[in-house]
Amino acid sequence: MGKYALITGASGGIGQAAALKLASLGYHLYLHFNQNEKSIKELLAQVKPFGGEYITIQANLEDPEGYKKICSQIFSLDAIIHCSGNSHYGLLVDTNQQEVESIMRVHVTNPLLITKELLPKLVKKRSGNIILISSIWGQTGAACEVAYSTAKGAQISFVKALSKEVALNGVRVNAIAPGAVETPMMGQFSEEDKQLLQYEIPMGRLGLPEEIANGVKFLLSDDSSYITGQVLSINGGWYT
Repeated sequence: MGKYALITGASGGIGQAAALKLASLGYHLYLHFNQNEKSIKELLAQVKPFGGEYITIQANLEDPEGYKKICSQIFSLDAIIHCSGNSHYGLLVDTNQQEVESIMRVHVTNPLLITKELLPKLVKKRSGNIILISSIWGQTGAACEVAYSTAKGAQISFVKALSKEVALNGVRVNAIAPGAVETPMMGQFSEEDKQLLQYEIPMGRLGLPEEIANGVKFLLSDDSSYITGQVLSINGGWYT
């Protein structure tokens, strides 16, 4: 019997890449999305040849109770990969309360509550993995992305704290902090802006979603069996 993994934000660039990687490894998947049903249908067509069980779950993680809709549909479970995300670009003084609450619910509150509700399934098995896709901005902070940086920093603190709490239960908790990755979230920047960004990155290019998915594969594997509470930076040498 194969392992089961929940991927939140499976319709996004990194979520899709992680889903494809895990499907190729024989995982059965719970694929969460909110509005992008078209992307999920395309993803289902891509993973179908791997022959696993793929269950889609629609839920809005901007809703304070969005986590309940996801958790009510999860049965067997071996891993949680939190990929859901949204962004806000602008000065903090121009950021309204609704935007702040949206960022925090999607990146912090609902992921924390999803994990809380599903953690007993992993503890009972005395094995499992939880991975949060954080950000380089959670490590270094970014002007004009203060709310986003705050949320991503909170994810890293969550990983460090929870990993200590569940280590003796056989559950590992880690984060991945991508740098600039070629996903639809980068669509808010012009080609000129992205070109300038690439000049700042020592490797001279944006990352690919598949490269983040490779990090997920590593953290789920036995090759990382003694790694917990850590942040894997996949950023092309940017801000290191």
